[in-house]
Amino acid sequence: MNRVVVTRPVVGICFMQVCAESDATDEEILEVCNSENPSGTTHGWGEVVREFQEGHMFLTPQMCPVQCKDDPKRSHFMVMC
Repeated sequence: MNRVVVTRPVVGICFMQVCAESDATDEEILEVCNSENPSGTTHGWGEVVREFQEGHMFLTPQMCPVQCKDDPKRSHFMVMC
């Protein structure tokens, strides 16, 4: 399996979900997102959600990374455009 895999190409208006090795960098994740599932926005996919940001208009605590149920060495990350 690739280090980063798109699992949900569309989540709401400006998010997508990936399953990635837990040590994958933001750069690795964003490179896969922008090449395999372009967002269609000017700046493309630009941020990997690593923690809840109080006061952010679109983020909720449920969007924080979670361990993959199929592989404990992987996590599911939300990505924002």
